[in-house]
Amino acid sequence: MSESIRASRVPFLLRLLALGCALVASSLSAAEAPAPIPRSQNVTINLVRRLVQRGLLPQEDADELIKMAEQDAAAARAESAATQAAIARLSGAPSPAASIATAAPMAAPAAAPAEPVADDTVRVTYVPEIVKRQLREEVKQEVLAQAREERWAAPRSFPEWVSRYTLLGDLRLREEGIFYPSGNDNTGAFPNFNAINTGSPFDVAGALFSPQNNVDRDRQRTRLRARFGADVDMGEGFRAGARVATGESNSPVTTNQSLGASGGNFSKYALWLDRAFITYRSGGDNGPGTTVSLGRFDNPFFSSQLVFDDDLGFDGVAARTVLAGSDRVKPFATFGAFPVFNSSLNFSSIQPSKFKSQDKWLLAAQIGAGFEPGRGLSLKIAAAYYYFQNVEGKLSRPFTPLSTADNGNTDETRPSFAQTGNTYFPLRNIVPNVLNNFGTINQFQYFGLATPFHDVAVTGRIDYNRFEPVQVSLLGEWVNNLAFHRGSMRRRAVNNLGAGGVGDFAGGNNGWNVELKVGAAALTQRGDWSAMLGYRSLESDAVVDGFTDSDFGNGGTNLEGYMLGGSLALSRRTWVTLRWLSSSSIAGPRYKNDILQFDFNGKF
Repeated sequence: MSESIRASRVPFLLRLLALGCALVASSLSAAEAPAPIPRSQNVTINLVRRLVQRGLLPQEDADELIKMAEQDAAAARAESAATQAAIARLSGAPSPAASIATAAPMAAPAAAPAEPVADDTVRVTYVPEIVKRQLREEVKQEVLAQAREERWAAPRSFPEWVSRYTLLGDLRLREEGIFYPSGNDNTGAFPNFNAINTGSPFDVAGALFSPQNNVDRDRQRTRLRARFGADVDMGEGFRAGARVATGESNSPVTTNQSLGASGGNFSKYALWLDRAFITYRSGGDNGPGTTVSLGRFDNPFFSSQLVFDDDLGFDGVAARTVLAGSDRVKPFATFGAFPVFNSSLNFSSIQPSKFKSQDKWLLAAQIGAGFEPGRGLSLKIAAAYYYFQNVEGKLSRPFTPLSTADNGNTDETRPSFAQTGNTYFPLRNIVPNVLNNFGTINQFQYFGLATPFHDVAVTGRIDYNRFEPVQVSLLGEWVNNLAFHRGSMRRRAVNNLGAGGVGDFAGGNNGWNVELKVGAAALTQRGDWSAMLGYRSLESDAVVDGFTDSDFGNGGTNLEGYMLGGSLALSRRTWVTLRWLSSSSIAGPRYKNDILQFDFNGKF
């Protein structure tokens, strides 16, 4: 056997010997004495047999270790014999083996006859203390390394699966004042179409006002927003996430809960499933690759709040691809399909023959690129097409509803959620006859969006960082509804008309905003600050009013005005924000609104 092989086996056998002795000793201290086993002059072989007897070592592994020990012993005996023969030749004396063979044997103890000892057996009668310490240290380090890797010897550590979870949460308390300057039209010119469409149909022939939006009485409210979720790394590029959030209702554009609302009297508040998704990422985290998202997730598109509110969650599937570019140019593309509304399974519930489905979808695509020309300047620009399928209302088949429980076959084309601003028209084609006194009573009506929405949007952002830690950012967005047709709107619109709610249709299909921000890019340290100033103009039918910003003008379209505000970090995870938003209507009756918000924010 070569020197290298012997050198590699000896430390292994010594470590095995030390570890085995410890295990056997521990086992013997807690159990009866073991049954006799065949004895050998090779200590390692005896140890291996004892480990097998104690159930600490499989027989298959034991056979292999015994074979190795026998080979090592044979090699040691051969080497010892060769060494002794060489010494004898040099000294001219007989070899020790011959001397031992001719010498008179020593008396053995009478208690138990010993097994005959081979002439070339090598015994280790003394192990130096330094070797013992080295062996103990080597065994200790190997065991501790295994314990750390398998996490079975660290009482304060968590199981491996815990490290794959990241908990996320934030809390916001908001004091909000809503002010209506004098001069707003409070004669019934602002119907609350969302209240009508989410309740019983409204009798337009009755003597009562329809539900109306507040336009003349100031309000104050304290609001709470709490969100808590988790992100899970599932390995091989897969991740999952979920989040719950507060909210007075299932509104898609806000998770605010007004304190004292929802019944008051210190009633408890509801939590809603706000996010639930699985994503798959191919490629590196920062380089080229594609991310596919399924479920309910954050807005996958590069946009401002002109089209989509920051709180809006997208249901469906989205794929975002970052293409291979250069160090200074990074192209990207995003595609998605999102169900906006799914028809009720039993619509109409009071008809034995059911109505045709009225499913609504958002199909969207965006392409763009990020540019870094250098000297602290970066630019990002993208163009998007948002195709809202079937969100517009459809006129029903002619019928005569006799009560609020009767359904028209296109009732589900009305929006299931809306804010304010979009143009509406009556959905039900009600036949005047003797049952409704020829159209003078029982005119139970729902209202649908008067135009389709096929939006093209261009979004851009410029960041300048030469004044670090202060960053100067300019964000802008322009949107146009390509499906808008003023002629058809003029014939069917019931709102967004001329002054006083009469006259020609005055709505539009364009929107734009610009926002300047100066300060820290992110509030991560105590004393970090930022300030912003912006202006926007969003005509009545540029975007779906149910999905745009819920704060400006109390939410919706047909608004223009400015915003200003600032934020200050109190610590790494807390900050305060003060904002002033001033808006007025673009078309139709006069409407002005001012909002003051003071927020205390914390994240964990």
